[in-house]
Order: sequence, then C-alpha cells, then structure tokens
Amino acid sequence: MVLFTDLDGTLLDRDTYSCAAALPALELLRSMKIPIIFCSAKTRAEQEAHRQELGITDPFIVENGGAIFIPRDYFSFPFDYHRRKGDFMVIELGISYEKIRRSLCRIREEGQFHFKGFGDMSAEEVMAITGLDMEAAHRAREREYGETLEFGERADEIERALRAIRASGLNYTHGGRFYGVMGPNDKGSAVSLLLDLFHKKLGQLKSIGIGDSINDVPMLSAVDVPMLVQKAGGSWENINLDRLQKIQGIGPAGWARAVMQIAEA
Repeated sequence: MVLFTDLDGTLLDRDTYSCAAALPALELLRSMKIPIIFCSAKTRAEQEAHRQELGITDPFIVENGGAIFIPRDYFSFPFDYHRRKGDFMVIELGISYEKIRRSLCRIREEGQFHFKGFGDMSAEEVMAITGLDMEAAHRAREREYGETLEFGERADEIERALRAIRASGLNYTHGGRFYGVMGPNDKGSAVSLLLDLFHKKLGQLKSIGIGDSINDVPMLSAVDVPMLVQKAGGSWENINLDRLQKIQGIGPAGWARAVMQIAEA
C-alpha cells in the first residue's frame, strides 16, 4: 500500500495545526512499512518541517502538485526529473512563483482588485490570518510554484477575480480558507506520476488517499481507495466521487480512524 494525504484539515488540525490525534495511526503505518506521501498546498519548507518532526522520509508533493520531491536513492532505478535540490530529485509540474506573481499583479491592477497574496504580506501578517507561529509563517511564504490569495472582506470581488485568473491561463483551487493560484498542475497529476514510479518499485499495490476538501478531489480521483474526513462542525465536503469513503472524525481524528480502517481491511 501507498498512502497519499492532505495536511491542513486532514492530518493536521485546521486551527491548531496539531496532529496529536493521528500519532498512533502514523506509528502503525510505519510499522507496516507503508509509504506516507504528503500531498498538500503547503510549501516545500513547510512540508520538510513536518516530515522531520514526524520522522517521515518518503517523497512528497508540494503546492497543489507544483512539484514532486523524491529523496535521492529512494528509487533504485533511473527516472526523469528536472533538477536536484539538496538531497532531492525534483519533478516540476507547475510554473514558477515569479511568473505567477507577475500575472497576479497585472490582474489586480487591471481589475482594480484588492486581493493580497502571501508575497504581498509580511510574516507578521501571515501569522495574523493563519494562526501560524513566526517560523511557520516564514516557511509558508517560501513559495515556488503557486501563490496563496486572501480576499479579506471583499467577497463581492472573488468571482470576478477568479474569472480574470482563469482568463490569464492560470488555475486556482479553494482549500476552505484561502485560494491557491497555480499553473496547469494539480494534485491528481502529481499523484498519478508518482504512482507510476511506485508501481515500478513495488509491482502491484493499493493506493489510498485521505483528504477533507474540494482541492483534494484530483488526488482522491487518482487513487484506488479515496477517503474523506469530516470538516470542522462535523460535515463532509460535498464531493460526488465513485468509491469515496466518508470517515467519521474531524481532521486528524478522522485521519486516524481511516488508517485503522485500512489496517483492519
């Protein structure tokens, strides 16, 4: 088995960013030698911090499928990648943050919009709107393949701005709190590509995906067993997907229950 997981609102509590409720299930996965692949809107810097904290050494997918980071020597066979970054081989599916920022600045000026991206904010401002601590806010601003937008109180602008973003050739996704803007990439394309490498390494396998929101649909569509945990308040995202398993439990509590269900199958 190979497990792909979203982070915010899934493995991590959406408000506190704690994964305490999921730790026993994480240990169970490690004892079963099941790879744990982060597949999140979070940046490389953010995901590396969580991987180090949790002792996870498997590949990971950053910024809604913008790139796949594969530890050197993880796969024993050669494969195509775009560049090396430290101890990682990087497969890039998105476009550069700088190009996205230029497009968004032009869209904002032409449309007289008031949205702000993390690149427009200080670390203190990111802290204020996310609840992250200072170090985590700095990591959230280290973007490489997409921008995170915040519209503030101007909900009337959102639809117009999103249309302009689409018209510019960019894509967007909504994770429940912010809008993520990126190039042609999505979580599903990255999951499918990485699964091809795992099939080559392991042969026949079962792929599992755990998420909580609309922006997880591409990932959930690409796996054999899609699982959806509850959002804050106890509801599930309204997702119509074949084989989707709705798991009781909010965020990491639901994540732990999903893993236990997998282990017992």
